Amino acid sequence: MTAPVCYRHPSKETYVRCTRCERPICPDCMNEASVGHQCPECVADGRRTQRPARTAFGGSAAGRSGTATRVLIGINVVVGLISILSGGSGAVAGGGWGGLLGGSTPLTEWGAVLGSALYGPAGDLAVHGIANGEWYRLFTAMFLHYGVLHLLLNMYALWFLGRDIERVLGPLRFVGLYLLAGLGGNVAAYLFSAPNSMTAGASTAVFGLMAAIFVLLKRLNLSVAPILPVIVINVIFTFTISNISIAGHLGGMVIGGAVAAVLAYAPKDKRNLVQGLGTAAIFVILMALAVYRTLSLT
Repeated sequence: MTAPVCYRHPSKETYVRCTRCERPICPDCMNEASVGHQCPECVADGRRTQRPARTAFGGSAAGRSGTATRVLIGINVVVGLISILSGGSGAVAGGGWGGLLGGSTPLTEWGAVLGSALYGPAGDLAVHGIANGEWYRLFTAMFLHYGVLHLLLNMYALWFLGRDIERVLGPLRFVGLYLLAGLGGNVAAYLFSAPNSMTAGASTAVFGLMAAIFVLLKRLNLSVAPILPVIVINVIFTFTISNISIAGHLGGMVIGGAVAAVLAYAPKDKRNLVQGLGTAAIFVILMALAVYRTLSLT
């Protein structure tokens, strides 16, 4: 009787068979399985048909590494360094909060939230602002900061909050939450601040993350005790310390909580659809409010 040979290596005799397809396999082709061994093709087929791990809210398990949080911090730091280089020593400190914040720089003047104002070099004055077509400011402002302390405080908060949220939402949903919260805070600052005042900073998004953690903890039936004091203290600071955009902070918090609620309470059987439509609706509402403010200023 002829001994069976490995289907991939005909020169090698073997009496071991793949537990899935039952083809003979030699030691070089064996992949240990929960029962017996499997051939390379069956292992590859199993990987293709295996559903990727998902979080409780439908996100990718890749969020456990915190990569998106690190990328957002990296973007903020790079933009902050460029802003400081464009503004000189005054961009580091010497501004608000008793000189702890930095002053305005060419980059913050270009990208901060601004309704409408006339400024520019002597002899080259021009009207700038969102109401004058510079809509990008609603996005760029969340990556700009006034000085090193302003940047460090927001990046510490982003590192502290972002990793946990990214872990349970996944990187894509986390970034969407971050950007919508930042946009929401900037739209609120545009709506309720004087047209000629400039505001910038990641705190609009950070306040949204605070509200998001509160909502996610409630949805998971976990204690909100760890985040509640953080929220209360930061809201108190918002109302008691000068040179802080109250509208920006509260707007970011409201939108961050709303986006988190859409992501957390979407029904499992229609999760992606409800989450997508819900976040899109929030974006459309924010843009409609921005258009309304623009029409009132022009």
